[in-house]
Amino acid sequence: MGLNTKRLRAGIDFVASHEPAFATALEKAGYPEPRIRARGYQTLLRTIVGQQVSVAAAASVWNRLEERFSPDLPPALLLEADFHTLRACGLSRQKQSYARSLCELVVGGALNLENLPDDDEAAIAELIRIKGIGRWSAEIYLLFAEGRADVWPAGDLAVQAGLHKILGLGGRPDEKETRRLGEQWRPHRGAVAIFTWHCYNNPAL
Repeated sequence: MGLNTKRLRAGIDFVASHEPAFATALEKAGYPEPRIRARGYQTLLRTIVGQQVSVAAAASVWNRLEERFSPDLPPALLLEADFHTLRACGLSRQKQSYARSLCELVVGGALNLENLPDDDEAAIAELIRIKGIGRWSAEIYLLFAEGRADVWPAGDLAVQAGLHKILGLGGRPDEKETRRLGEQWRPHRGAVAIFTWHCYNNPAL
């Protein structure tokens, strides 16, 4: 379902009530909009399609895939397709390998996206079994598609830059420092992450 407006604002309000720098940033920048994606295989496939290409290029590839295989993009049909068919849709050899990894896990029942482990780290471990899905992609999926309130993508450069801006730090914190800073905002780190993205390039700050 994702972090809806009510849950997102409640998390930000809680952190702002304990952290003056967040309260000041909230007053200036206002609340972010929720970031919600559909749960399931298609969202992860979109992630693979969109890697290292522009939004427009990714949309073009996705449209060609839908035209070739139907809007549902059944994973079994993708597995049956040969290299040249997928290449004609815009998928490189590497991305075909990633897409096949996802489809094989889903079709074979080794990955159940409707019943990932409740523990966030265990769920991340399940998702990174997919070729091409690293920790960051897994965290973003859990945050946007499953609405997990305490997922903290500490390796995200925009999260790091947003914290630098909000907290007035001497420099952008690295992943280790960002992870350490995030401990104080449990169990609302997902809302904090979305707020840092909102503040990252916000001219009000």
